[in-house]
Amino acid sequence: MTNQINVRAATDRDLDLITDLIRELAIYEKLGDSFIASSDAIRAALFCEKPSAEVLIGELNDEAVGFALYFHNYSTFLGKRGLYLEDLFVKPAARGYGVGKLLLKTLAKVAAERDCGRMEWFVLDWNTPSIAFYKSLGAEPLNEWTVFRMTADKIKALSA
Repeated sequence: MTNQINVRAATDRDLDLITDLIRELAIYEKLGDSFIASSDAIRAALFCEKPSAEVLIGELNDEAVGFALYFHNYSTFLGKRGLYLEDLFVKPAARGYGVGKLLLKTLAKVAAERDCGRMEWFVLDWNTPSIAFYKSLGAEPLNEWTVFRMTADKIKALSA
């Protein structure tokens, strides 16, 4: 039997699915305790008049097994917007069938259609299977950059 792979845009009917997939990703990344987003918060960000992000759903044999959540950023050097991939996740049992590759190919088509200058995302250092996967598709690590983060409490302190 040939496996059927499909990628589609998420709709508000996918809210519970998206929430569950984000939770699974957090657990996979050993960050389960960090996942505090409610379905209401995710709905407000994704399915409103001006969404903060968009989601693609990856399906294997008509079963949702993965997702990609992305939004646009902007490159002052290129003078163009880019596509930033916040999350890409395929359930472990569904890996190796091409779902992740089709999600990234679909994102590349979105980026090309929207005239984006680049696509970017972060990968945890220890996630060597994902790093190898991204490299196999032509992505290159930016080892000369250091990621900085300010959490809500630090933002509040700085803004005071």
